[in-house]
This record gives sequence, C-alpha cells and structure tokens, in this order.
Amino acid sequence: MDAQHSTLTLTRISPLSNGTFLASLGVATFSFSFPGTVWALDGFGPWSAAGVRGVLAALIAAAALLWTRAPAPGRADWPALLVVAAGCGIGFPLLTTLALQTSSTAHSAVVIGLLPMATATIAALRTRRSPSAVFWASAGTGALAVIVFTLSQNRGRPTVADLYLFAALLICAAGYAEGGRVSAHMPGWRVIAWGVVLAAPVNLAVSAWALPHEPVHLTAKAVVGMAYIAAVSQFGSFVLWYQGMGRIGVPRASQLQLAQPLLTLVWAVLLLGEHLTAAAPVTPVVVLACIVVTQRARAS
Repeated sequence: MDAQHSTLTLTRISPLSNGTFLASLGVATFSFSFPGTVWALDGFGPWSAAGVRGVLAALIAAAALLWTRAPAPGRADWPALLVVAAGCGIGFPLLTTLALQTSSTAHSAVVIGLLPMATATIAALRTRRSPSAVFWASAGTGALAVIVFTLSQNRGRPTVADLYLFAALLICAAGYAEGGRVSAHMPGWRVIAWGVVLAAPVNLAVSAWALPHEPVHLTAKAVVGMAYIAAVSQFGSFVLWYQGMGRIGVPRASQLQLAQPLLTLVWAVLLLGEHLTAAAPVTPVVVLACIVVTQRARAS
C-alpha cells in the first residue's frame, strides 16, 4: 500500500475526518488567539510579535510541505493563496496585534465577531450569487450592532484600535473566503501552509526591522503566548479550519464560528482578569442571531 493510499484510508476511518468536528475544533483553538497575543505582548513589541509569529509558522508549514512532498499548487490557485497570505498570514495578525496594545481582549473579540458575516458576504460576492434582501438586511443589522457597541464604548467615536480591527476583519474575511474555496479541491492544511510560506518574506522583513527597535523580554507568558499564536493560531487552527471548510463549505463553517467571540470573552475573564461591560456579551448574541438569519437566507 503506498503512502497516498494509506493517508486516504486513515482519513476515511479517523474521527477527525468529520468536517463539522474539524471546523469546530478550529474555532475553539482560534478563540485563544487574542489572549495568546496579549501574553506575547508581555515580552515582544507589536511589530516583533506579528513578524516572529509569521516566521515561526512558516518554518512549521515549510517543514510539513517538505516532509509530505506536497506538490506545488496549480497556476489557477496562486491568486487565492496570495489573498490567504495577505489576509491570514500578514494583515490580520499585524492589525489585531496593533489593536490589542490599547484595546481590551473583550472589546476586540466583539468587533471581530463580524468576521463570519464578512466571510459569508465576500464568499457570496466572490461566487457571483445574488443574496436576498433578507441576507443584506440581517448583515447590515449585525454590522450596525457592532458599530453601535464600538461607538458606545468610546464616547461616540472609533479609536485607532477599532480602525485596526475593522480593517483586520475585512482582510481576514477575504482570506477565509478564498481559502475555503480552494480547500474544496486542495487539502486544507496545504492551503494555509502555502499561505504562511508565501507570507514569510514580508514577516521576515518585519521581524528584521522590528527586533532591533523593540525591546524583547522573554518572560514565561511571552514565550507561551508566542508559541501558541505561531504554532496554533497562525498554522494549526487554520489546518483544522480550512480542512473543515473544504468538507462542509464556507456557509456552514461560518455558522460554527459564531461561538468564537463568546468563547474569547470567557478566556478574557478567566485568563486575563478583564471585566466585561453589560454590552460585551449582549452584542455578540445579537450578531449571532443576525448571522444565523444571513446563513439561512443565503442557503434558501
């Protein structure tokens, strides 16, 4: 039995072959990303943290690609993989890290709670489907809920951190949508592996510039946080997420991501000792309801 046939056989019999389980596990591991980033910032500057995590993730991804002798992607897949690299390998990690310097984990989680809706919207536009009026009304309501929350927390105007977060969710949504589309015919782990490898030159340049200019203190929290966001948030979680999306589709996978902001709120309290405002848990629930409607409208 050759290696490829063996891998396929193991995939069929393994409980991890269930796409819903894989996507759910990806969401659960993603929910620790913001607390992990905050811990990494205990010893790294924001630019250093974003660059180093990308370089470490690329080393892991490159090793996996070499070890499995993964073939190069087809020519038609490179544009989508570049979007994955820009959105998930560079833009989202850097922008959210910059935001978390001044924004609480709980606040950031609520704003990023729009990510599933943004992903579904971009996927709908990318596939040239015409979502119903219900879809757009629900998407707009969810976006309005997050905007109202953001403004109510900051005396009627967004902060620089909020602008970072909104930009991060848009660029990451594009990476999710394109990665999910490619995962329909390419193993999900290869999608993110090629994405972070393509992002490596930029992250290496960022690291080379930032490390001499930002102080580094290798505290226990910083080391644990960096290890998590590099190995798990930047690579391992995406392996699970894209693998799951490739099997159950972007719309269904996006529904599973509804739990991520609420899980992050729990970790913000338990791991970071943050105090939640009354609006913090309410807003994700409103967004969750809106996303459920958008997904049903999109599927109808």
